[in-house]
Amino acid sequence: MYGYPKNERANISNDELKALRLLAKELLGYDEQGLAKAVKADELIEVNVDGKA
Repeated sequence: MYGYPKNERANISNDELKALRLLAKELLGYDEQGLAKAVKADELIEVNVDGKA
């Protein structure tokens, strides 16, 4: 997944929207243990904003 400035690209395509919805469904189904496992395997990273977790 990637981010981009809104002024560099129009909206996402229908196929991208479907894929993002599937990804969101998967990620929202993770419990605390599943998230920790994904972080440990470098499949997910924790993003800190202003040094806050």
